[in-house]
Amino acid sequence: MQFAHPLQEAVLIQRYKRFLADVRLPDGDMLTVHCPNPGAMMGLNDPGNRCWISDSHNPKRKLRHTLELVEAQAPEGPVLVGMNTMLPNKLAREAIEAGRIPELSGYDSIRPEVPYSENSRIDMLLEHPDRRPCYVEVKNVHLVRELGLHEFPDCKTARGAKHLDDLTGVVAAGGRAVMLYIIQRSDGDRMTLAADLDRNYAEAFIRAQAAGVEAIAIRCEISTTGIEALHPVQMIAPELS
Repeated sequence: MQFAHPLQEAVLIQRYKRFLADVRLPDGDMLTVHCPNPGAMMGLNDPGNRCWISDSHNPKRKLRHTLELVEAQAPEGPVLVGMNTMLPNKLAREAIEAGRIPELSGYDSIRPEVPYSENSRIDMLLEHPDRRPCYVEVKNVHLVRELGLHEFPDCKTARGAKHLDDLTGVVAAGGRAVMLYIIQRSDGDRMTLAADLDRNYAEAFIRAQAAGVEAIAIRCEISTTGIEALHPVQMIAPELS
């Protein structure tokens, strides 16, 4: 995925009210931008971090600009991290269609936002006349606290736990269910669940895996011109103390 227009570098001043961020442009001007990330953004929202914003070129938008990338201070040095949680579904679809996720190849069609379970919509439904339907839920990952180890979630997510239970229901009904984690950073080769931040989600993940729900993690390569989901990452079972 390539950004539609060149991104503009800035400095993050503060992120607040979940969806707002103040940044300072190179000329010193201050700008309030949309922050498309409802999570805690642990380790990413430090004042002074370099960041990159996109311009919608839509003067009718309340906030014309969007925070897209942040340069985080990681164990091995600065790393670009994708902030936009609206992108993982697109990145996942591109990767599936390009054959970069072998576990999800061989389907004829991909339908987005298909209703299933109670008050839920699956991110992608993969279908083929000779195969079980495959329900794919996509999650965005950007947390790293230990060298090489990605984690999800970065805060409590009751909705995320519900999605795991919904996928368990898919398997029980005879379908195939996959939790696909799109990691919008490039500095790790393993992934696990942050049980200390959300034990309920980790427990739901363990239940889902035991019931037959599959888990796949794909790491992205990120630059200021685009993002691609390219590299499979080893999933590690969460530790519950």
